[in-house]
Amino acid sequence: MEFDDRIVVVTGGAQGIGRSISEAFVRGGASVVVADISLDAARETAAELEIFGRTRAVQMDVSQSGSVVEAFKRIKTECGGVDILVNNAGITRDGLILRMNEEDWDAVLDINLKGVFLCTKEAVKIMVKQRRGKIINIASVVAFMGNPGQANYGASKAGIIGFTKTIAREYASRGITVNSVAPGFIQTAMTDALDEQVKQEMLKSIPAGTFGSVDDVAQAVVFLASAGSNYITGQVIHVNGGMYM
Repeated sequence: MEFDDRIVVVTGGAQGIGRSISEAFVRGGASVVVADISLDAARETAAELEIFGRTRAVQMDVSQSGSVVEAFKRIKTECGGVDILVNNAGITRDGLILRMNEEDWDAVLDINLKGVFLCTKEAVKIMVKQRRGKIINIASVVAFMGNPGQANYGASKAGIIGFTKTIAREYASRGITVNSVAPGFIQTAMTDALDEQVKQEMLKSIPAGTFGSVDDVAQAVVFLASAGSNYITGQVIHVNGGMYM
C-alpha cells in the first residue's frame, strides 16, 4: 500500500493509536500532518517520524471551529490539499450516569463527535474540488456493546457510526469514501496500568485471548485509505479479536 504524494491529516496524531496511524502512513510514503491539541507533542512526534518521510505538526483543537478552520486553511496552503483524513482525536471522562456531570458529558461529545463533524466539513470542502478523498473515523466497540460508566463515550462513538454512513451517502458520487474503524481493547499505556486481575477479566471477553495492538488498528486504517478499498464506503471494520461479531 503506497501513498506517495498523498497528504494525510491525523487528528490526535501525537500519541497512542494516532501516532501509530501517523507512522504507518509515513512509512507508506505519505506526507503526514500530525494534528494535535498539544503543539509540542505534535512537533515531537513529527520530528521522530521525519526519519521515515515528510511530516509536519499542526496545533488543532477539534472541538473549536475556529481552530479547525485555521488549521485546515494552513494545511491547504502549505500542502496543497488533503487526500486522507483520519478522525482519531478522542477522550474519555468515565462515570456512572448518576455521577456523571454535564461538563464531562459535553467534553466527550464535543471532542469525540463534534470534532469529527468540524474536521470532516473542512476536509470535504477540499476533497470535493479534488473529486477524490478518503475519510476514516475511529469509533469503538463500545458503540455496539455498551460499557458501564461510559454513557458519554458510547454515545459519541455510536454517533460517529451514524455520521459515517450519512456522509458516505452524501459524497460517494464525488469520489469520496467514508468509513469507520471500531477498535476493541487495545494495549496502551492505560491498559498497561490496570491491575492484573482486571486484565484477566477483560481478556475473558475476547475470543482471541489477547489485547489488540495500536498497529492492528493502524493497519485497518491504512487499508481503508488505500486504492484497494475504493469500492468500500459507509462501512465499519471491527478490530477486536472477536469480542464483538
